[in-house]
Amino acid sequence: MMTDVYTTCPTFSSKHFDYRQVTTKDAPDLRQVYSDTKSVPLFNSDNCGGDDFHYTTIERMTNAIDYWQEEYQLRGFVRWSILDQVTNVAIGTVEIFDRNAGDFFDDTAILRLDLRSDFEKKAIIREILTIYMAATPSLFTSAKMATKAPEFATERAAALTEAGFRLSTEKLIGHKGEAYDHYYVYSFARD
Repeated sequence: MMTDVYTTCPTFSSKHFDYRQVTTKDAPDLRQVYSDTKSVPLFNSDNCGGDDFHYTTIERMTNAIDYWQEEYQLRGFVRWSILDQVTNVAIGTVEIFDRNAGDFFDDTAILRLDLRSDFEKKAIIREILTIYMAATPSLFTSAKMATKAPEFATERAAALTEAGFRLSTEKLIGHKGEAYDHYYVYSFARD
């Protein structure tokens, strides 16, 4: 049974993390994530109008969160904060949306995972993926999920492969015809 994720955003918990919709109170913690120069190259900014997600001020971080909340209201995408259960600090975010397009990535839930660099570890990424791989079929309509892992993102690629994702040879085609690569794809088993 589908739940309307845009009416009520669910919360989740895993062994080490809690996940809830991002709020502006997360700005100080998330600024540490989005100003982390080791993390920024791992963020998926494909098709984001030139935004590289490198936010070094609270004002810029708050503006980004405000935009994410507006997109949620417009049913564009959902962004959750990932909270470390020990420190209660936001150590990253997860964004998901259904993509409808005229390429291989049509009918695909795109997952964007942004983590502080000290959390970019295979076991952590795998823990986070497990939550969203299980939840996405009841929240989004897509038949498959895709997420990006650049060539140098070895921990991420290992976690994705271990979780059952496969590197696609297909390109995601952007709004202006740009071709984006290094997407890993996972197909949902639907009833």
